[in-house]
Amino acid sequence: MSTSSGDETMTLDAASERVGIVVRTKDRPAMLARALDDILSQRFEDWRAVIVNDGGDSAAVDRVIAAVRVAARGRISAVHRSDSKGRSAAANIGVQALTGDYVVLHDDDDLWHPDFLAATVDWLDRNPGDGGVVARTEIVYERETATGFEETGRVPFWPALTAITYAELLQVNRFVPIAYLYRRSLHDEVGYYREDVHAAEDWEFNLRVAARHPIGFLGGQVLAYWMQRPNSTGALGNSMFLLESEHEYYDRRIRDEALRAYVAGHGDGLALFLARYVQDEVSRQLDERRTIGQRLVGAARRRWRARRMR
Repeated sequence: MSTSSGDETMTLDAASERVGIVVRTKDRPAMLARALDDILSQRFEDWRAVIVNDGGDSAAVDRVIAAVRVAARGRISAVHRSDSKGRSAAANIGVQALTGDYVVLHDDDDLWHPDFLAATVDWLDRNPGDGGVVARTEIVYERETATGFEETGRVPFWPALTAITYAELLQVNRFVPIAYLYRRSLHDEVGYYREDVHAAEDWEFNLRVAARHPIGFLGGQVLAYWMQRPNSTGALGNSMFLLESEHEYYDRRIRDEALRAYVAGHGDGLALFLARYVQDEVSRQLDERRTIGQRLVGAARRRWRARRMR
């Protein structure tokens, strides 16, 4: 097992793995240790993992890796970044350091069912037209304790989901990285994660993939666990909570870029029509929910405003 320091990426010694696992981490050694135990518990064993230490304590990461050296059998390495470059850059560094057929981002705070890799690899082997496959996911709430982490509750993530479609991805991201195994060749086709949209890099990448390829869905047993700590801050916080405002900002930015690209090629006629249509339709539906008295008051106010404007 080898590691590297500084800003240079590295390729793992063995190049024959079926699955390349990217683990993004920064100053969370307890979570990293749990994540590596989780990976080592997979029934499917033909994998290599690269830990991308995004500006955190390199000695702490190396100690975690050393603790699993025997069980890992040379399948785990690390890239240490001297400065934090963000989630998107860390993902790209990890992907570029691996050569397997399939890729998955296993962030240091999330977990898998022991059959996750076996089931998702089997799906992609049997469905060569799919760009990737998503496993059914559960949100697991937890809190830190003096001895580790304690589960406080669970809820299904998109429980009614039966398929991954491009149309629904346009509305909102329907899956998280821990649940998604995909073909590494997609990066050759559509590019890497955008490093200028670091709070929404997975959704933006998913859109590029889904526009070209179907994405499969394993809808049976829960195989992925999205761990959340709503009350944690600092290093132990979740990006969805700590970066909530950035998620919203980059969501709007991605949509605005796409709209401008469409208008540049097709004109603004459809965009103008839909913008007004949606506004009128929302107003109509809200109006239907009002009582007769509320409607009469609203109509009177509109007439009063109209007279004042004359």
